[in-house]
Amino acid sequence: MIRKIAIVGGGLAGLIAAIRLQKAGFSCTLFEKKVYPFHRVCGEYVSNEVLPFLKKEQLLPTNFNLPNINVLQLSSVSGKTTKLSLDLGGFGISRYTFDHFLAQQARSCGVEIIHAEVDQITFNEKEKIFSVAVGESTHEADLVIGAFGKRSKLDASLHRSFMEKRSPYVGVKYHIRAQHPGNVIALHNFNGGYCGLSNIEEGKSTLCYLVHRNLVKRHKSIRELEKVVLFENPHLQNIFSSAEFFFEKPETINEISFETKEPVYHHILMAGDAAGMIAPLCGNGMAMAIRSGKLVSDLIVEASVNQRPHSWLEETYAQQWRNLFAKRLRTGRMIQHYLFGSAWPSRLAVSLAVNFTSIANFIVKRTHGDIIE
Repeated sequence: MIRKIAIVGGGLAGLIAAIRLQKAGFSCTLFEKKVYPFHRVCGEYVSNEVLPFLKKEQLLPTNFNLPNINVLQLSSVSGKTTKLSLDLGGFGISRYTFDHFLAQQARSCGVEIIHAEVDQITFNEKEKIFSVAVGESTHEADLVIGAFGKRSKLDASLHRSFMEKRSPYVGVKYHIRAQHPGNVIALHNFNGGYCGLSNIEEGKSTLCYLVHRNLVKRHKSIRELEKVVLFENPHLQNIFSSAEFFFEKPETINEISFETKEPVYHHILMAGDAAGMIAPLCGNGMAMAIRSGKLVSDLIVEASVNQRPHSWLEETYAQQWRNLFAKRLRTGRMIQHYLFGSAWPSRLAVSLAVNFTSIANFIVKRTHGDIIE
């Protein structure tokens, strides 16, 4: 019987799973190495597919006038632009604000949050119990949800296969104040990557870009890289030259991997980016994390109520996770590989959006899901 649940990682997937499971009567302990609030490298755009769910579950802060985003602007490396209407649309909110709000909700409903890095997770096959090692202490649990992000020390200790493949991508994020329309999410290409820009709370914007690590090494510093490479796109040059920047230095993350991962590994139910990460240009990572937090908590409740064995929970979660997300991830990898990040593919992407809007809208829909409540 499942009573004690450990959630390793306090991002969107982990926090939402913890809140819903604690409210359902389980005893949840969430491990997060950083102390809220803090910034994460993230585009900070949320698809409206999860908005009814968040409102119904009271999992969205109401004291901010969050921007409603319904237009996608694309620009090629040379600066050629087009705009697409986003039928479903979304909204902007920073992870600094969103995660902090969810952490407060988690504490208020009884979730124990331990700010420490988990060193190891092991499963005792005979006793069917997990051990979560944190420094000199060990915590036992009937079930573990792995929500520890894109690439973690735990992935290495668990010997997950995607860790054997070096990833060439680096993510860079700023918060800025710019003259950017509130309803627009922009995707600006440059040679070696692409940069997203959209508004969040308090009149701020999130500027986040993905770049090949060789470019960072070649230009010695982030600032030099931006001036030499990103500024080739006139839209990016204008943004960087005119905006007010709020960070002394950007938030960065290395080795961002889009390789296929396992939704269940060593009996751990993986959620959010730990189960699989969609290419950031698709703008749907936050919504997918939220949906995976909902999915894993729904199935744990069902398994407990109907006294299902752990094998049923693992198999059902893996299958439903793939049904929801596998096609999106494949589509995202293909779009990133073929249509973005260098001169002629970016021109092709913009031309495709200009001349074949039905195809462009189809591609956008392939990376998004149906509305959930």
